[in-house]
Amino acid sequence: MNLFTKLGLQLHTIQWVLTWSKHNNHYPSPVPENSKFVTAWQAAGLIQDGAVVGTSGIGGNQRCSLLYWAMRDRYRAEGHPKGLTVVCVGGQGGRGKVPGTLEELAVEGLQTCLIAGHIETYKAQMRLADAGKLELQCLPQGTLALLLQAQGEGVNEIINNTGPGTFIDPRTGRGTPVVPADARQYVEVLADGRFKYTLPPVDTAVFSAPAADRKGNIYAKNCAVICESLELVKAVRRNGGKVIVNVGLLVDEGYDDIFIPAEEVDAIVYWPNVEQTATIKHRKYWDCFTLNSKTSEAEGLARQKVINDFLGITPKRKPADAILARLGTRIFVDLARKGDHVDIGVGLPEEVSRLLHESGVMDELVMVNESGVFGGVAAPGIFFGAAINPREIVSSAEAFQRVYRRLDWAILGALQIDERGNVNVSKRGEGAINYVGPGGFIDLVANAKSLLFCSAWGEGAAYELGDGAIKVTAPGKPKFIREVDEITFNGQEALKQGKTVVYVTHVGAFRLTERGMELIYVMPGIEVQRDILDVCPMRIVLPESGAPQVVPENILTGRDFRLNLRDAEV
Repeated sequence: MNLFTKLGLQLHTIQWVLTWSKHNNHYPSPVPENSKFVTAWQAAGLIQDGAVVGTSGIGGNQRCSLLYWAMRDRYRAEGHPKGLTVVCVGGQGGRGKVPGTLEELAVEGLQTCLIAGHIETYKAQMRLADAGKLELQCLPQGTLALLLQAQGEGVNEIINNTGPGTFIDPRTGRGTPVVPADARQYVEVLADGRFKYTLPPVDTAVFSAPAADRKGNIYAKNCAVICESLELVKAVRRNGGKVIVNVGLLVDEGYDDIFIPAEEVDAIVYWPNVEQTATIKHRKYWDCFTLNSKTSEAEGLARQKVINDFLGITPKRKPADAILARLGTRIFVDLARKGDHVDIGVGLPEEVSRLLHESGVMDELVMVNESGVFGGVAAPGIFFGAAINPREIVSSAEAFQRVYRRLDWAILGALQIDERGNVNVSKRGEGAINYVGPGGFIDLVANAKSLLFCSAWGEGAAYELGDGAIKVTAPGKPKFIREVDEITFNGQEALKQGKTVVYVTHVGAFRLTERGMELIYVMPGIEVQRDILDVCPMRIVLPESGAPQVVPENILTGRDFRLNLRDAEV
């Protein structure tokens, strides 16, 4: 990428930031002869008090900002709509920093309940919940998507094996309520041990799409994701509610295959600033996020990196993180096979994803994304949920159906890990404001045959590299502890099911066994007794051979680091 292109992207981002709060709730309809086309203000007036509003999207993808602003502003002006329950599968907040997200609905009286899979991004709602002014419910992301699909089929429940031994299990954890603790449970343990999940009937759909024609047909051409759009439409139609769609383009009939026919839509709000994904408008879409990309993966990744770096979203990775990623990638490649279906999470797992892509190994795998985007390279940061050069875009419900049918590997991060192999990714501390939520984590670990967790050895730890060794200069706050604060992944349940579970850190790697957490690899320069056993609160066992394997030098240095997958077993 040349300097002028980079500067252009930075200017693009600055313009986005400077204008990201500007909106017009009364932007006029471009099709006055069709009553389906209305202003955002008029669309907000169609939403009934006490409605259960379903939205679609993940991260910066598929935001219908204008409708969120209109709902908020109309409530402040007229007191309606009020008492809304909002159901959202993926994280659609702005962490209290970005306007135009679902956080705009976090106004006392406007929204009274949030049901979501990933909660961390909804800082405004979390503050309301801590103040006792909003009910906060958390369900596994995949389970939520499948519940919406079930409602479209006339069923208000699903039964599965997702969550035994985790916080979602009422026998061992709190179940679905986060705040207040005595709120309604949306999960029930059946006599056979399976879980029955339910959801309030969704009666209003609010989401964005790329385009509409003058008849009111909706098109998905050049979208980055479709997430829950189709499921929401079907569910709301079954439940006798309203479907409201925000589009960024007005096109001629026949523009593409119809995504949602006009007869299924009650209101269409046209606004030229509707985004394909964060910072990128539909009228100036980036083809690298679409199925018809003519942009190379390298170019697409370079573009989004400039924007993420400029916004300060991309974490600053250190040389020790690269070593951890190489070890994790090596372990994965040694155990995996060509054709394996793989999901890679956010955080340190993104570094594993980068190495797989750069080595060409990713082309020999089936990459799974819970947003419904398959193939290509997952886009990190503000674009999370989209992919660079995807091969297929389906609904999130279809994506999770595939996960439930086959998932060979999940490569995920962790907040805490304990001596029983349990992992916490859902809770940082007390109160709603410190709640993260599992996202699709529980669905993924329930279905993956093998799991690779990537975690810092200690929070705030520091390392020194040199002379072919890594040294711990500050251990930081232990992340490997006796007992996690909340179980999002149950290690003992995984052992019962025969899963392979590996945990990779800056000092080495562990494997979950019947004997306990076994130290299988140690970094050169790390003294097992001093740097691991003496500082780690959890019980650790050494291999029966007596000593863990020392990590090869090429993982430490990156020199001659090559990756090759084995052929699939016949």
